[in-house]
Amino acid sequence: MKRAYNFNAGPSALPLPVLQRAQEELLNFQNTGMSVMELSHRSKEYDEVHNKAKQLLRKLMNIPDTHDILFLQGGASLQFSMVPMNLLHEGKVANYVLTGAWSEKALKEAKKIGETHVAASSKEANYTHIPALEHIQLSERTAYLHITSNNTIFGTQWHEFPDLPVDLIADMSSDILSREVDVKKFALIYAGAQKNLGPSGVTVVIIRKDLLENIPDHLPTMLNYNTYSSSNSLYNTPPTFAIYMLSLVLEWVDEQGGISIIEKRNKEKADILYRCIDESKGFYSPHAEKGSRSFMNVTFTLPNDELTKTFLAEAKERGFVGLAGHRSVGGCRASIYNAVPLEACEALADFMREFQQRFI
Repeated sequence: MKRAYNFNAGPSALPLPVLQRAQEELLNFQNTGMSVMELSHRSKEYDEVHNKAKQLLRKLMNIPDTHDILFLQGGASLQFSMVPMNLLHEGKVANYVLTGAWSEKALKEAKKIGETHVAASSKEANYTHIPALEHIQLSERTAYLHITSNNTIFGTQWHEFPDLPVDLIADMSSDILSREVDVKKFALIYAGAQKNLGPSGVTVVIIRKDLLENIPDHLPTMLNYNTYSSSNSLYNTPPTFAIYMLSLVLEWVDEQGGISIIEKRNKEKADILYRCIDESKGFYSPHAEKGSRSFMNVTFTLPNDELTKTFLAEAKERGFVGLAGHRSVGGCRASIYNAVPLEACEALADFMREFQQRFI
C-alpha cells in the first residue's frame, strides 16, 4: 500500500512501525483475548501500559524526580484554563508572551481567571519572529511566565528559552519530544499528543511537584492537578487507547536512539525545505524570520493566490497531503513532525523546484 506524504499540522503522521504494531495487537493484546480499548483501566495489563508510558517519557526527556507526569484529556485548550485556575493565585499576575494564535487563546482564558500582563509580543509584526529575550518585561507580583514553544500557524519557534527568576510554563504541544529540552528550567510543560506524541485524545502535563502544594482547594475535582497526581492519572477512566499509542511512539523514539537523534533528523528535514525556499529567489517566501524559524512547521507563500491554488492542487495529485496554510494566514505549510520521514521532505523539495521551473 502506498502511503501518503503526510504534512498535516495535527492530527499528524504517526511512525509506520507504531501503526503496524498497533494493528498486530488490536484484537488480542498480550493474549488477553481483548483489544487495549476493551481492557479495564484497573487491570494489570493496562496498568503496565500506563506506567510504561510514564517511565519512557521520563527517560527520554530526562524528567527529574522533582517533576510529576500527568495524563489528562481536553487538549492544550483545556490547559489554557487549568494553568491559571491552579497557579494564578490571588494578588499575583500571570505573564504571557504572545507569539501566535495559541498564545493569544491561552491569554484569553487566563483573563477570565485573574490579572494578566503581556510581557512581550510580536503581534505587530504579524508574528514573524520570537521576541528577543531582553524585550521580555515582567510585571510586578508575577505568578508565572507562559510561552508557546512552537507556533504551528506562523512557523516560528523558541530556540532559546527565558532564564528569569519566575516559574516558566510552556505549551509544547507542537514540538515536545522533537529536541532536547532541559525540563528543570520549567515549572510546568503541557502538550496535546497529536503532533509528536501519538494520536489525539491524551494531554501530557509535566509539573514541578512543589506547585501542587499551593493549589486552591475549591477547584472542581477534574480541574485540579492534584487529582491526577494523587491517583497516577487514574481517578477516572483515562484515554486508554491514546496512552497505549503514546507508549508505542515513545518506544519507537527510544529505538531510534533517543531525542538527540530525532532532533538531528528534524533539523536535516527542515534544512532541506528552507534551503529550497531560500534558493527560489523569492518565488517561495518564508513567513518566519531566519532566527525564529520552526523545525516543525515550515510556512511559506507563493507570488499570488492563483499560483498557490495550482501548487496545492498539483501537490495533492502527487500524494502530498496537508500543505495548505492555516485559514487565518493562507499560503502553504509543511508540518514535519518526528514521524515525517526525510524522504518525504526531499520529495516535496523536488516538487517545489519543479513547480517553480514551470511557473517562473
